[in-house]
Amino acid sequence: MVTDDSPWERHARWWQEGFTEGADREYEEQILPLVDAQLAGSGTVLEVGCGEGQVARRAAALGAEVVGVDPSSAQVTEAYRRGGGPCYVRAGGERLPFPGDCFDAVVVSLVIEHVEPFEPVLAEIARVLVPGGRLVLFVGHPIAQAPGSSWVDDADFGDQYWRLGPYLPDHLAVEEVAPGVELPFFHRPLGRYVHELGRVGLLVEDLIEPPPPSDTLAQLAGFREAATIPRLLCLRAVRAGALRRPGGS
Repeated sequence: MVTDDSPWERHARWWQEGFTEGADREYEEQILPLVDAQLAGSGTVLEVGCGEGQVARRAAALGAEVVGVDPSSAQVTEAYRRGGGPCYVRAGGERLPFPGDCFDAVVVSLVIEHVEPFEPVLAEIARVLVPGGRLVLFVGHPIAQAPGSSWVDDADFGDQYWRLGPYLPDHLAVEEVAPGVELPFFHRPLGRYVHELGRVGLLVEDLIEPPPPSDTLAQLAGFREAATIPRLLCLRAVRAGALRRPGGS
């Protein structure tokens, strides 16, 4: 559970003002359209780490019955204020306050890379999904979050390239994403997520790697291959009929 002095509680307003209601191109151009495509036809949807609710509202606009959970009281309060159809509960993803087999779909957007340990969250998602239900997981692409990764403009050799830092080891970085706003980012290789999903009975059936959004490409206009390095990863996994309990076969 997020405490009142956690960075997510302290910086809730920063997120609400900078990443919702059209302020963030990644959400507008990539995440929200993918939500439309991946959650279409879902009867009941749970958003884990819903923040102020923009993804939950989008799912509700598709006709789904939506519940959003977030450990931050400031985010849940704002989500209720903005309305739009979903119900909201203050809770952490590692202990979801719902019975098993009760949601057709679960969506998690740019949350799992801030959570350690992340395994209990995936186990809980598998528990509350119906057999055949889907998880739509958005995560910052691991090749962009590996420590030391960045674009390099080597003027001496006239070369431009993406430098990939140490990819395989897990790594925690506390980054100042805005003046006075420091947040934890846990880099993990893609295999860590895929293997844990499979271990709890969530089988990956699609993987989407869109090019960076328009504002990022504009900032990197001098780099010829900027559109070839994704910053977002979307995984869709389906719950197997027989749920694999952690520790079981």
